[in-house]
Amino acid sequence: MTPSPTTRASGSGNLRDHVYVALRHRLMSGEFSFRDRLGEERVAALLGVSRTPVREALTRLAGDGLVEKRQDGGYYPAEPDLAGLRDLYEIRVTLELRGLQRALESGAAHQAALLEPLRDDWRALRADPPTPDPAFVALDENFHITLSRASGNGELANMLDAVNARIRPVRMYDFLTADRIDLTITQHLDILEKVLAGEMEAGVRALRSHVGESMEVVERRAAQAITQMVLNRGRPPRSAT
Repeated sequence: MTPSPTTRASGSGNLRDHVYVALRHRLMSGEFSFRDRLGEERVAALLGVSRTPVREALTRLAGDGLVEKRQDGGYYPAEPDLAGLRDLYEIRVTLELRGLQRALESGAAHQAALLEPLRDDWRALRADPPTPDPAFVALDENFHITLSRASGNGELANMLDAVNARIRPVRMYDFLTADRIDLTITQHLDILEKVLAGEMEAGVRALRSHVGESMEVVERRAAQAITQMVLNRGRPPRSAT
């Protein structure tokens, strides 16, 4: 029997990570219906692996907010929550912009000791861009939280971290293509250069534009996945033990 892509990949990497990535991709592309019970046996057969890495992948995906455990004890695809997305993005941009605006009001510079290493990290990413992957959201969140913390108000960063946790499952849709990764890197470096140069008004404009573009992409891609999942409701629900 010809081995599946997941099985072939396991020889050069961690099988658990490969199963997690493969199942995450299928979930985010809307392959399953909301009614599909993601039984370990069926998913294992689908990916050509044993049940153990599937069990671990489902636990990780639940932590990501991409699957949910229901009353019957099974895991099911979680519907991307778009209802409150704009409200949460509004809170997010308000918190982030406040960090830059307080510098405009007080004249106090952001902490270069935090921002210069951050700039070096993102320059390295520009030189060697990573493969598109929803996990890039962790690097993106770190950028924004560090920028906020460098303003000197740690509570702003803590509040931003809490908002990010709520929108993370949907924001993962922003990092599925190379062009979005490249643009994010370019925009992050542009924001950092402006802030480090003390060009705070230009930094505010760049940050506002960056977050707004991200929201538009996230909404569009998540809506496409929801549409596909709804279309899959027309077939009988699939389940496995």
